[in-house]
Amino acid sequence: MSARTLPEATFSRTVLGSGPGLVLAHGAGSSVSNTYGPILEDLAARHTVVAVDYPGSGETPRSTTPLDIDEMADQLVAAAVAEGLETFALHGYSLGGPIAIRAAARHPERVTALVLSATMAHPNNQQALTIRVWGRLAATGDRRLVSEFLFPHALSPQAIEAMPAEQLAEAINYAAAEVADGTVEHADLAGRIDVRDDLAALRVPTLVISTTADHLAPPALHRHLADTIPGAQLVEIPTGHLPMVERPEEWQKLITDFLDQHRA
Repeated sequence: MSARTLPEATFSRTVLGSGPGLVLAHGAGSSVSNTYGPILEDLAARHTVVAVDYPGSGETPRSTTPLDIDEMADQLVAAAVAEGLETFALHGYSLGGPIAIRAAARHPERVTALVLSATMAHPNNQQALTIRVWGRLAATGDRRLVSEFLFPHALSPQAIEAMPAEQLAEAINYAAAEVADGTVEHADLAGRIDVRDDLAALRVPTLVISTTADHLAPPALHRHLADTIPGAQLVEIPTGHLPMVERPEEWQKLITDFLDQHRA
């Protein structure tokens, strides 16, 4: 069906549910379970969900070479096809957004809808500087330091200030334990990713979910996606970069309501 030959699906994957296909692309330094855990069962209640862990996440071995966006996009599609999905919707969160965009651009016959959350086509200067420091911190191996650095960037000020000191310390410790082994490679890819040339050619129903208190992927980047992808819709959710932490039910409803409107 696809004009491109797919590689063997080698990334570890999660498969849940039944119904129309929904393929998930997670964020950098994370995994399927950490990005989608709070909403995964609800998504699988209405869809056959297929999600891959990037190299250095979940059970996928860490890469010994720089990550390539075309390979990542093809692995995403290959996993879905290996699980029997000929067509499917795509959801990309953060780093998963440009990977999903590239997958839709390379395999347009397979993609029925596209949802992009807290993401970008290319980092602006603010995001690029943050990613650069994040990658360097990850290279030290000090996961708690990585977690402490990311918290004020990833959560909204309201969410951070609502936590008592003890709860904040516990949350930082928990997040530190979940930092992906491949974070250095993920940050490297995030810093050089660029799918701007793919946007205008997309011909698929698209929803952009803008996290309005996001300091890691600023809302201007979300608006650029919505303004450039033909026919894209933009909706806002008042969270930082982590809607799965701050407003998981609202985030899940935005995704599933849009997909219900655009079932193949």
